[in-house]
Amino acid sequence: MAILTLREVSKDYETDGQRVKALDRVSLEVQPGEFVALVGRSGCGKSTLLHLAGAMDFPTRGEVSIEGVKTTSFGDQGQTVLRRNKVGFVFQSFQLLNTLSVIENVELPLLLAGNAQARRMAKEKLRAVELEGLEERFPHQLSGGQMQRVAIARALVHSPRILLADEPTGNLDTATGAVILELLHRLTREQQTATIMATHSADGAALADTVVRLKDGRIDEIVRKGR
Repeated sequence: MAILTLREVSKDYETDGQRVKALDRVSLEVQPGEFVALVGRSGCGKSTLLHLAGAMDFPTRGEVSIEGVKTTSFGDQGQTVLRRNKVGFVFQSFQLLNTLSVIENVELPLLLAGNAQARRMAKEKLRAVELEGLEERFPHQLSGGQMQRVAIARALVHSPRILLADEPTGNLDTATGAVILELLHRLTREQQTATIMATHSADGAALADTVVRLKDGRIDEIVRKGR
């Protein structure tokens, strides 16, 4: 069964009294272990699709389902639990807390959820992103690539079913970005997550199993390259 399903999804916003269609009848399925790249010009709907996929926003029309359950079927508390348990987020700007060490940044989501194994699980994820030995450093002591690795470890520490990445290499040089893309690709396979990445990177699109080209809020083309 697909982890993430969008069926005829549209999203409208009100801007200056006018209705703007950010997405228009988008349908997509993402399977376990599948790495999907969303590509297209700024304003084409990539970020909106990510927000809907992660239950940070909800469709005007159509359905978004995670493991067969519609995201709109939960109340506010249920949606919070859904995001906390099922979804991981990686952002362009890392969004690490500068006053916390590396391991404290990674274990924070688990501590907020009351997980007694937070420290052990954080250490495991730091090993998975090849940052073992840097647990006690602070973000300002890390390179850009290392900070993004911490962000990825934090996003995956609770073993989410869906990983959403919004321009994860946008603040990195080409070589470091390529390493991060390879890391995301490997972890998608190993953890059998459904990874959806919005990107302007040609390297990111080349590495993905599936490339979804968006244009004016619609899917212009889907290229499935297989795994």
